Amino acid sequence: MGWDRIGQWWDSVWATMPVISDTWLLGAGVAVIVLITFPPTWSLVRHVVTIAHEAGHAVIGVLTGRRLQGIRLHSDTSGLTTSRGRARGFGMILTALAGYPGPAVAGLIAAGLVASGRANAVLWWWIVGLVAMLPWIRNWFGFLPVLGAGAAIGVVIWLERPLVTGVSAVALTWLLLLGAIRPVWEMQAERVRLRRRGRRSGSDADVLGDLTWLPAGLWVFVMFAFVVSAAALGGWWMVTGGVDWPWA
Repeated sequence: MGWDRIGQWWDSVWATMPVISDTWLLGAGVAVIVLITFPPTWSLVRHVVTIAHEAGHAVIGVLTGRRLQGIRLHSDTSGLTTSRGRARGFGMILTALAGYPGPAVAGLIAAGLVASGRANAVLWWWIVGLVAMLPWIRNWFGFLPVLGAGAAIGVVIWLERPLVTGVSAVALTWLLLLGAIRPVWEMQAERVRLRRRGRRSGSDADVLGDLTWLPAGLWVFVMFAFVVSAAALGGWWMVTGGVDWPWA
């Protein structure tokens, strides 16, 4: 009976849903652009982007053999993921690089699911990820954005309304794709501001510069090019739905 229930749950998660209209799709995108443009709303929705950022560090760190120690999410929307392992080397480079592209990668995966009509899977994928992150949170505030995002997504799943599910999944996908761009821009602006004062920012780009002896500015360019390209590609997938996915 237990396996039957798991099978039924999986069928409901992976079931295809009617694709939302272009009006809702583009409307959600415009709404997200508004949210990430204005500082008051950006300071709120950026917590979602930060969760994906820190998850990127954590996942790649573990996959490259590092030992995850903890994740901290702060009220100013910054975050910190710590892991134990070699101080230098390819694994550390990939771990440091994974943060800013992390939301864009998550957005691409979500865009692929949305394009194949599996909006419900996008929401459940986030629920699973948030639950997996909880044991690694190491500060009290860090629980708030994780639990808050989980509660909001849980309500949408509980309502079981196709239009609400579809629009929510698309909005989350747009937030990941478009919201990945602004933090890279802000990182570079902060680097420039501090450099004028004769200080270093300690950003991921600066860490990569120390690890590879390549200029930190080059890493900023690589990150920015990646997140912009991911936003364009993910948006194209959702708008056209013209990719033959192997799971479709």
